[in-house]
Amino acid sequence: MDTFVVAGAGLTGAKAVETLRAEGFGGRIVLVGAEPDLPYERPPLSKGYLLGRDDRPSVFVHDEKWYADQGIELLTGRRVTALDRAAHEVELAGGERIGYTKLLLATGASPRRLRVPGNDLDGVHYLRRLSHADRLRDALATGGRVVVAGAGWIGLETAAAARHHGCPVTIVEPAESPLHATLGPEVGGFFAGLHRRHGVELRLGTGVTGFEGDSSVSAVLTDDGEIPADVVVVGIGARPETQLAADAGLAVDDGVLVDAGLRTEDPDVFAAGDVASVWQERYGRRVRVEHWAAATNGGPAAARAMLGREVVHDELPYFFSDQYDAGMAFTGWFPPGGYDRVVTRGDAEAFHAFWLAGGRVVAGLHVNRWDEGLDAVRELIHSGRTVDPDRLADPARPLTD
Repeated sequence: MDTFVVAGAGLTGAKAVETLRAEGFGGRIVLVGAEPDLPYERPPLSKGYLLGRDDRPSVFVHDEKWYADQGIELLTGRRVTALDRAAHEVELAGGERIGYTKLLLATGASPRRLRVPGNDLDGVHYLRRLSHADRLRDALATGGRVVVAGAGWIGLETAAAARHHGCPVTIVEPAESPLHATLGPEVGGFFAGLHRRHGVELRLGTGVTGFEGDSSVSAVLTDDGEIPADVVVVGIGARPETQLAADAGLAVDDGVLVDAGLRTEDPDVFAAGDVASVWQERYGRRVRVEHWAAATNGGPAAARAMLGREVVHDELPYFFSDQYDAGMAFTGWFPPGGYDRVVTRGDAEAFHAFWLAGGRVVAGLHVNRWDEGLDAVRELIHSGRTVDPDRLADPARPLTD
């Protein structure tokens, strides 16, 4: 009997095993996860769950009974520590070995650590796991002074949640605007204004140099002074968990390298989700995306590839965010500096933004514009045609014919 093993029991892994059964695979499926919890979705950890609006069961992809009913062996609190490609086996912590016919690496990513003095003090938080969100939600409930290191998506969403809990909040960011590397300064300025309007102090162009405190953090040291703090949240990005693949001799470079069908150079080993650097013909390069859509779409695509189907995983990257009264969604991709113009459409509170390169739309964002979704933006990106910037900017004119 064929055995399919999935290393990593996050959203990617859960959607992969769900698809394997839905597509008729009748063999053995083993889903191995290092965390003790059932597979869960990560977006609520910095949104509804952190705000206290979502309860714990709501974040799980399936309940425990579902895995039993589907005949899926779910091994939580177990880590895959080694991959023996020649023997077609994985080894778990403790020495147990499981043979596989096909293997999916869905090991995800872990938070980048801020390597400064005092980074091991109590009260310094990272947000990646459900257990992290539990501890941070409890900390925010005290209403203490919060300092957020990093103005990326996690940092901004966490700052909004802290304000929801009534905490004074300061964001420290070395770039000149929030989301500078992701969206550039043109749209990053909107997010700076959004947070300032909700009482957040932003210290831009400033880096964190250390944390102070006896056993718990009491202050954050920065390039331009000291900030009192009871709670610190570090959100400076994530790194893909590639060690398992690298130790097994698979090619890695900011992710496990896979083709458009999510296959590594080993025909029986696949990778998807945050850990996968996927060949994208559209861009002529590999792209690694850490957002929810990479997991919810990548898991099923990898499952179909494992079943021998022809798969081209080339869906446009997509993510969404909710901060205060602003809901937003983004689709597309460009490397840092990979655009030459930004066109906006709408007003300061509800608008579209389009990133153009060579007259073509490469990405689009909408903020509070639910009457005009992202389908038209996707059509513009897929078409690759040059666009009229004046038409893009005019809300009275349709985005596409």
